[in-house]
Amino acid sequence: MRPQNFSPIFKYSVIGFAILMSTIIAIHMVVPEMIDKRMNKVTLLPPYTVSPEATKLYDSLDFVSDLHSDVLLWKRDINHQHQHGHQDIPRMIEANVALQGFTIVNKVPRGLNFDSNPSDSDQLTLPFAIQGRPFSSWYNLTERVLTQINELEQYAIDSGGRLKVIKTKRDLSTYLIDRTENNNMTAAFIGIEGAQALHGDIKTLNDLSSAGVTMIGLTHFFDNEVGGSAHGIVKGGITEFGRLLISEMEKRNILVDLSHASPQLINDVLSIANKPLIVSHTGVKGTCDNIRNLSDDQLKGIASTGGVIGIAMFEAATCGTDAKTIASAIKYTSDLVGAQHVGLGSDFDGAVTTAFDVTGLPKIIDELLKLGISEQDIRLIMGDNIKRVLLKNLPD
Repeated sequence: MRPQNFSPIFKYSVIGFAILMSTIIAIHMVVPEMIDKRMNKVTLLPPYTVSPEATKLYDSLDFVSDLHSDVLLWKRDINHQHQHGHQDIPRMIEANVALQGFTIVNKVPRGLNFDSNPSDSDQLTLPFAIQGRPFSSWYNLTERVLTQINELEQYAIDSGGRLKVIKTKRDLSTYLIDRTENNNMTAAFIGIEGAQALHGDIKTLNDLSSAGVTMIGLTHFFDNEVGGSAHGIVKGGITEFGRLLISEMEKRNILVDLSHASPQLINDVLSIANKPLIVSHTGVKGTCDNIRNLSDDQLKGIASTGGVIGIAMFEAATCGTDAKTIASAIKYTSDLVGAQHVGLGSDFDGAVTTAFDVTGLPKIIDELLKLGISEQDIRLIMGDNIKRVLLKNLPD
């Protein structure tokens, strides 16, 4: 066969294409982890030291639970232990976490801030593309939710039984029995951060419910079709679509999450809700007064429904960067509305800096004991309240 002589243009084109593909692969392999490390920091790295009393009590807890984690947003294989971020399955098992709410972020406005965000921008398209997620999820909010649910399901399959996905009361009851025989496992239930994922179409609720969504935060950082956000432009109350959504969620036993909701939206939902309301991650104005956090009246209203208020673990929620400020917010809320309405709502891996990763949860008990919180109330706060509400209110 006679050798071929390729033109310089062809050679350079091949070289250029090879460089382009190498760059794309490098971006896909390196950039997502770089962003993850930069966005989800801890101020104090493990291992963590706590008092013998706190260690003994923590080790005796049979159900540690947290209402809010955004770990699915990042391209992090949670079946493997990492040296960055706030949690993964090995660290959750090490921390004896029985159940974690995996809440799905589906839209983030540009110029994100706590005061005023328009709804007409979105900065998740590029990260989803860089992460190599399906093209359908680059622009469609519902597909972003379903993509992350599919990834969670695959993590569970690949976990070798270490991760269970809880979608129904029966799932949770069975898991609780299984865990008494083997606590080398953890579980997740699925929430959504912002009902804009429905695109204003109530029929989409069927798709999300079928996929296993059991909790929906009505708003995130901007006003949407349901109502106002505490960080939106109008910060208004509930819309007609919002009223319909609440009714349909209650029919399906999907929990309503009021995190990030505007004061007027919270009041409107309180006036129509017939089932317990959740605040998956929040601070309280009584210890940290800002637009992000809840007033005493709001806390009392949510507790009156039989709901649970998850105390978050980042500075804007607690006005501090240590376990002491988290415990102070927990005690304030517990004193105000009763320990039976308080839980953990870390916001782990929510593009926030926390005082510790998930293995540092015993530090909270250390501080609660110093504040005089009883062992019985600590058990409620650390997970039993969440278990009680989910056993009663998950889908059948």
